[in-house]
Amino acid sequence: MTDPTPPARPTSRASGLRSAVRVLAAAALALAGGAVAVGAQAGTTATRPVITAPAAPAFVPAPPVAPGRARIPILMYHVIDTPGPAVAFPGLWVPAAEFADQMHSLRRAGYQAISMDQAWGYWRFGAKLPPHPVIVTFDNGYRSQYTKALPILRAMHWIAVMNLQLSLHAPEGLTPKQVRGMVAAGWELDSQTFTHPDLVTLRPTRLHYEIVEARRRMRRNYGVPVNWFCYPSGHYDAHVVSVVKQAGFLGSVTVIPGWASKADPYRLARLRVLGGTSGAALVDQVRANKLNPLPPVSYPPGA
Repeated sequence: MTDPTPPARPTSRASGLRSAVRVLAAAALALAGGAVAVGAQAGTTATRPVITAPAAPAFVPAPPVAPGRARIPILMYHVIDTPGPAVAFPGLWVPAAEFADQMHSLRRAGYQAISMDQAWGYWRFGAKLPPHPVIVTFDNGYRSQYTKALPILRAMHWIAVMNLQLSLHAPEGLTPKQVRGMVAAGWELDSQTFTHPDLVTLRPTRLHYEIVEARRRMRRNYGVPVNWFCYPSGHYDAHVVSVVKQAGFLGSVTVIPGWASKADPYRLARLRVLGGTSGAALVDQVRANKLNPLPPVSYPPGA
């Protein structure tokens, strides 16, 4: 008896179809197993949808902040006390009650005190400032600036700038402990030389001592940057300015009335506040000098 005729071989098309079915079935089985495993972990065999996290947004760097350009008023004070009959320059004495009225009037007008370093941060890097900044500076380092001005400003949560003359000692001047107390209260400490000379008239060695060495001494004694300089009596010329730059100062203040401008940080205008000025009058004085011309190349003219 002969064997039956063997079945015909499947065509390649049918074979491929069966292979595809087997692949799909295996894939379905694998997915089912995964769903069961997930369900077992959650206490159920129900399948769960696969949730994918959204793609992270592309990193967009923040645009650089443009340096500020606005002018800023700087006020200049000396003694905060009532002048006696033998005082040489009574106009430089502002009684404490008068000073308090001036500061509170400025605040009511919208002004807020900042430091020279904060102004530089605005001019150089675009750092944010209050809408109407003002800088309150005190020259020389008189004792009344600690005993009278500091308490008034501290009660307002305002700061100020001390342009210290290192040779002015107690009882007329500040003690090192008082200077440190002002720094601890947030005041900025800057330099007005050792002895308050007319810088335009000095020989190079003495000029270096009054500007460069005085800054080094202040930085060492008080541990602060001392980034700004104050010309004694406001006198300067091109050579004095060059030495101030070489000493590492970021800029310097003058006695020329006006608002300080970043256009020339080594010739910054200031407004001298004299005794007998009411708070309202000071606000008017500040506003009236906003558009004054920039300080001259040298002062006194022709120096």
